Amino acid sequence: MLKATPRQVGGGRPRASLVRRARESIAEGSKSFTVASLLFDKDTRERAHLLYAWCRRCDDIADGQDHGGTLDLSKAGDKDRVEAIRVLTHRALEGQPTADIAFDALGQVAAEVGITREMCDDVIDGFALDAEGWMPRTEGDLMRYCYHVAGAVGVMMARVMGVPKDAEDTLDRACDLGLAFQLNNIARDIWEDDAAGRCYLPLEWLAEFDIPPGQHMKPQHRKALVKMARRLVKMAEVHDASARIGAGRLRFRQRWAILSAANIYGAIGQEVVQQAELAWDHRAHTTLGQKLLHVAAALMETVAGSWEPQEKPKWTRGQLMVMARMAQPIADVPRTPLRDEGVRRKDD
Repeated sequence: MLKATPRQVGGGRPRASLVRRARESIAEGSKSFTVASLLFDKDTRERAHLLYAWCRRCDDIADGQDHGGTLDLSKAGDKDRVEAIRVLTHRALEGQPTADIAFDALGQVAAEVGITREMCDDVIDGFALDAEGWMPRTEGDLMRYCYHVAGAVGVMMARVMGVPKDAEDTLDRACDLGLAFQLNNIARDIWEDDAAGRCYLPLEWLAEFDIPPGQHMKPQHRKALVKMARRLVKMAEVHDASARIGAGRLRFRQRWAILSAANIYGAIGQEVVQQAELAWDHRAHTTLGQKLLHVAAALMETVAGSWEPQEKPKWTRGQLMVMARMAQPIADVPRTPLRDEGVRRKDD
């Protein structure tokens, strides 16, 4: 009779080793988040890095990349890769070794802050959509995708920062921040996504401007593309403003870090808008000097406080979670009922 493998948080690896490798991963994969994460206290920073390492590794496995490098079209979109991500993730959450340090890092941080299998599956379902060659038909489809790949990560980050699992409104605001980040990313990466055979612009938007699917990067459609990018950035701004309410409930250093990240990612969207038809001739980014200015601005905002958005987001975390659950099942895995995941009714 085979003996069951004993539960080992972090796959049995020393926590210090996991943290060190996670720090190396974020330094290579995301300069923006690296700068913002330096403002966290030590415990929050280490846990944020552990979570990032898993997110980065999942993304790389799904797309055949190395820390977000050139997309390997021969490997991207492989459903078996997504299933491997899911199996390794579940194994890590069960306290089993995975032979992959990024997944062991997830097991470590999940045990420390209460990240659940449902939270992780929500993120993995976004990779599954890409593996299916999925494309949004409506704005709601777009936002559901953004929820999977970024909004759900925002909720996990909130848990990393100590937000209680029953603090639903604050978790909603964390989701808003993830949605804002992803909307800005989509506006910036329209050309790169097209080169990889992907498009996250809803078909109904393309139809609005009489653009046939797959033709949006043609020169004659640049003016329409600018309008759609502005729409994405405007949506990001609304979710960003809502997210700042949640940031105001965090401890000082956490609030400063989150507002810094929000400023940096918001600046990327603004650069896309300002560059207009030239926005996709090169990848929009912020320099180190600009990042530091955004950090300084975030410090002043952190001290001043008082956030009140002028416009509420059209799409809420509760709506998007319901949409995700009602969609065609992506994987045959047990899911927790909606009431256990804090999804409120529409009239709550």
